[in-house]
Amino acid sequence: MAVFSEEKRKAKRIPVRLELQISKLFRQAEIEEIETAVPIEVTDVSRGGIGFTSKGNFPLDYYFNAKLELGDSDSVLYCVVQIIRKLDKEDGTYSYGCIFIGMASVLNYIFDDFERRAEENGTI
Repeated sequence: MAVFSEEKRKAKRIPVRLELQISKLFRQAEIEEIETAVPIEVTDVSRGGIGFTSKGNFPLDYYFNAKLELGDSDSVLYCVVQIIRKLDKEDGTYSYGCIFIGMASVLNYIFDDFERRAEENGTI
């Protein structure tokens, strides 16, 4: 008998296609920075974080600054994300999972609006 696990995420994933550029990765415990200029493609966003793919081989537990435009110019998030998951893909790229660090709950209205528009457009 197959047992299916429930979704453990607290927030709904919304599929997106965003291009970002990581210029520096950093680690909080150390003052170590990694210079990089590899583009990433954001594949999904939730209140908890982002998923993305890239040709870049980024280390786990590093952070980067991100600017996410979730619709119009009023829906821009400047945030810090931490890389917590990494999977090798067959095509030579990597799939990453990141969480938002220190995201103010007052910004939830941006996600509410983004979710509403995604549901209206039938993307979720």
